[in-house]
Amino acid sequence: MSTFTSQDGTEIYYKDWGTGPAVVFSHGWPLTADAWDAQMVFLGERGFRVIAHDRRGHGRSSQPWHGNDMDTYADDLAGLIESLNLKDIVMVGHSTGGGEVARYIGRHGTKYVRKALLLSAVPPLMLKTAANPGGLPIEVFDGIRAGVTADRSQFFYDLTAPFYGGNREGAKVSKGIVDSFWLQGMMGGHKGLLDCIKQFSETDFTEDLKKFDVPTLVVHGDDDQIVPIGAAGLMSAKIVKGAELKVYAGAPHGLATTHADKFNADLLAFVSS
Repeated sequence: MSTFTSQDGTEIYYKDWGTGPAVVFSHGWPLTADAWDAQMVFLGERGFRVIAHDRRGHGRSSQPWHGNDMDTYADDLAGLIESLNLKDIVMVGHSTGGGEVARYIGRHGTKYVRKALLLSAVPPLMLKTAANPGGLPIEVFDGIRAGVTADRSQFFYDLTAPFYGGNREGAKVSKGIVDSFWLQGMMGGHKGLLDCIKQFSETDFTEDLKKFDVPTLVVHGDDDQIVPIGAAGLMSAKIVKGAELKVYAGAPHGLATTHADKFNADLLAFVSS
């Protein structure tokens, strides 16, 4: 397995496929780099170098007790980019990974970045506050913590329904998709996955988004039951100067899987231009 060692000694797993212009992917919670396989193979076959890592506490990376916070996630991403000597990259982040991309740009700038894509991403802020009335109440995230703590295996199985829209009439979500989600979630460390809930729900990325100075595409489904579009994609597209917004009608949170053909086409057009 390919790994690099972060500043605090954590081993971060990554996959690095193909040759050509580099596209770097950041996955959502509680998943792994494998969540991007459909996109990575697609772009890799079309002349791109594709890189994705397992966030610390997730997948095949180490499971440290400390450091499971958004600043460190962003610094780990910076370490990956620097260790592979990547330049002129396109950054793609899904859900929590979109927050990771935003915080990376907020902390490290766009010296090595030529474009960014936020997919069903958590910025600017998921939590409902006085200043963010469209967010979700803290009770939602307390419920996630309680479910993960009580029986995370069953919780991950149950989460696939709203994640992929399997609870909508006429939806077809295969057992294979469900099992893959469950497996990726169960590969993670319990402590790191619990810590990450606070990070994706309570981190305010507004100031990070204001620092974006590269072409940015925001993609979001208007039936996202995990990260509702109103307080997320629509807001991010307004905050990021010059951002382009693509709304997928009826699409769920996990649209990179359920709408892979459409998203791959949009992704290819974005990274190629």
